[in-house]
Amino acid sequence: MTASTMPAHSPTAPSPTAPTAAAPRPPASWRGWLAQRPSVFTLALIVLVCLVVGAINPSFFQLPVLFDIVRACTVLGLFALGVLIVLAAGGIDVSFAAIAALTMYSITKLVLTRFPELHIAVLLVAGAASGAVLGVLNGLLVHWLKAPSLIVTIGTQYLYRGILLTFVGTVFFMNVPAPMDAFGKLALWRFDTPQGLHVVLPATVLVLAGAAVLTWWLLNRTLIGRAVYAIGGSLAIAERLGYNLRTVHVFVFAYAGFLSGLAGIVHVSSTRLANPFDLVGNELDVIAAVILGGARITGGSGTVGGTLLGVVLVTLINNVLILAGVPSTWQKVIIGAFILVAGACFAMRRQN
Repeated sequence: MTASTMPAHSPTAPSPTAPTAAAPRPPASWRGWLAQRPSVFTLALIVLVCLVVGAINPSFFQLPVLFDIVRACTVLGLFALGVLIVLAAGGIDVSFAAIAALTMYSITKLVLTRFPELHIAVLLVAGAASGAVLGVLNGLLVHWLKAPSLIVTIGTQYLYRGILLTFVGTVFFMNVPAPMDAFGKLALWRFDTPQGLHVVLPATVLVLAGAAVLTWWLLNRTLIGRAVYAIGGSLAIAERLGYNLRTVHVFVFAYAGFLSGLAGIVHVSSTRLANPFDLVGNELDVIAAVILGGARITGGSGTVGGTLLGVVLVTLINNVLILAGVPSTWQKVIIGAFILVAGACFAMRRQN
């Protein structure tokens, strides 16, 4: 019925100027509330794990254990922040560990043989830049080949690993460059416990803190962050809105490579050992941490805070459950169970 034929005071057609009563919203259930806040679920799991481990082994609630957890979170957290931004754009990257290994070993070997006194800031920048270049290659291949990013990054993962082991080297460097060694020993806080333990909070955690702030700012305060979520939410709608897909693809993979290169330098500095076989193999742990932090594998969601909570949870399971007498073979079982529960929560979020 058109406006010209509809009666002026039809009970089925309210006047444009008359306010309409909003339909009452049904009260949200606790499951719906939790589904809308996946990071709360992750935090609850962290608290549960800490309480269980602490009840079995009270020595868990000590600063040395906390500092060990923070140290173990650093490299995993850098990887996870890179994976977050790729997942938010609707892609997936499994080449980040290979990028980190190639970057850290190549730079360590080059510095040892040519420039042994380079400042650590230069090494961090070199690692980040090298990782970003490899990430740009990932992004360009994803865009040019029009292939799923999982397939592309599996290919580049093998490519980067092959280049490292075939052309760069396979020899362990037990003595890393002095600037890396000094950076790994640098402490934000150190003290001795009454039991005679020397406790250190490493300065390398500042790299993770800076990366977290930068990632949050990019995703929440810039146009490129808006584009990342838009493309991850709906590629067709993002194209109609005028977002440049190539730019976003290149940016997210370059940023993941950037953080991977940083993680490689931090890893060598922390362990004071350059091993070309390190880092590779923890890809599923990193992806699990991001998913447990609330990011959907289909894209369009995810937060920095939730991702860091996921990193803490995975680190607790992998490094602390041994204090509760849980065999290491059960670690993957527990992570898998947590992911299944998180998947159920995400399904409730879609339904709500």
